[in-house]
Amino acid sequence: MSQPLSRRNFVAASAAGSVVAAPAQNAKLALLGGTPVRSARFPSWPQIGALDEKEWMTVLRDKKWFRGNGAVVNRFEKEYAALTGAGHCLATMNGTSALIVSLAALGVGPGDEVIVPPYTFVATINSVLMFHAVPVFVDSDIDTQQIDARKIEAAITPRTRVIMPVHLGGSAADLDTILALARKRNIPVIEDACQAHLAEWRGKKVGTLGVTGCFSFQVSKNLSSGEGGAVLSHDADLIERCHAFHNNGRGRKVDSYDFSYRANGANLRMTEFQATLLLTGMTRIEQQAKTREQNAQYLTSMLREIPGIAPAKMYDGCTRNAYHLYMMRYDKAAFAGVPRATFLKALGAEGVPSSGGYSPLNKEPFLKNTLNSRGFQAVYSRDYIKAWESNNHCPVNDRLCQEAVWFTQTMLLGPRTDMEQIAEAIRKIQKQAGDLGKA
Repeated sequence: MSQPLSRRNFVAASAAGSVVAAPAQNAKLALLGGTPVRSARFPSWPQIGALDEKEWMTVLRDKKWFRGNGAVVNRFEKEYAALTGAGHCLATMNGTSALIVSLAALGVGPGDEVIVPPYTFVATINSVLMFHAVPVFVDSDIDTQQIDARKIEAAITPRTRVIMPVHLGGSAADLDTILALARKRNIPVIEDACQAHLAEWRGKKVGTLGVTGCFSFQVSKNLSSGEGGAVLSHDADLIERCHAFHNNGRGRKVDSYDFSYRANGANLRMTEFQATLLLTGMTRIEQQAKTREQNAQYLTSMLREIPGIAPAKMYDGCTRNAYHLYMMRYDKAAFAGVPRATFLKALGAEGVPSSGGYSPLNKEPFLKNTLNSRGFQAVYSRDYIKAWESNNHCPVNDRLCQEAVWFTQTMLLGPRTDMEQIAEAIRKIQKQAGDLGKA
């Protein structure tokens, strides 16, 4: 029986590819002893070149590795703000830190609720729980795999402090609906754009439309420094509060020898090494983004013709998809009833690594354990927690978690023939699905 892939292991498997050779649709399935469709490796990740090595060594030799001594982090902040069209950028230790800093700057704390999707990486939720606030889950839109913005208003209560949509996989949540509602109810929006570098909503970069936008530069991301993050905002006062929190409560204007503090905070600073990798990565991010877009569009044109395969749709306002993930849904009824787990295993055997995506995050045991912990019980009554549990249902997301199939962004960086082989592998499995059922 195959082991399920974690998101990060999935990225590694995609980069490594499969090592076998390729025939036609009618050939025996590789899982049943036949020859795989694909023999070539998918592009590896992260990608490095001479410029990366040169700039890294410059930082190393300068010995100014801390952002307070060096100038590289400051330069990255200016260039990333310019790239995205944001008024201000604050570099952070990682994407989780960016979310934490944003919530802190907005004063989120015990007794507050933050509206979130159930289909996201756990950091989205952990950042809320860090402040003893409660995540309120709003169900998914089955077609786009994003939060269903039409259901957000019904989830708002007097405790709602922030709406935090996620631009999952590099596509955009329905920002027209979300931002209009936020204005109407006077609730700030934090965009979790951790997977959405260069994605756009109506021609503007995502992460620049909410009060803050948060990005991750973890090693799997389209712009990577191993770890790293950023907060974008047009609000100068808000970004100053973000800076102070990420710097142990010390603002930019405080003298380095002034050890008096006016606010709490944490050490969530980016290093000069991370920043230099991001600056060199930015020299190729646009071309890589174009390659992913073109390949994704070509792949979609083929996959939408295969019964039982439904590529994720984009909202009309999403004028650019970053394609950190290529997301689709699998209907086993069109594949002779073959379970998704077997489909994924068969696809991997054909040389096309894939993942089943996230589990229903709103049902994970850590949530109940956290809400019933001593700290949360000091803030929330048993009746409140019971009511939260009884309302915590996302049936559409439950279905999505059973049907989702992902390809990682590295699989979109090769030639068009790679896309043809992905589609060919799926057609081959569908044509011989009955044989899988008998095996």
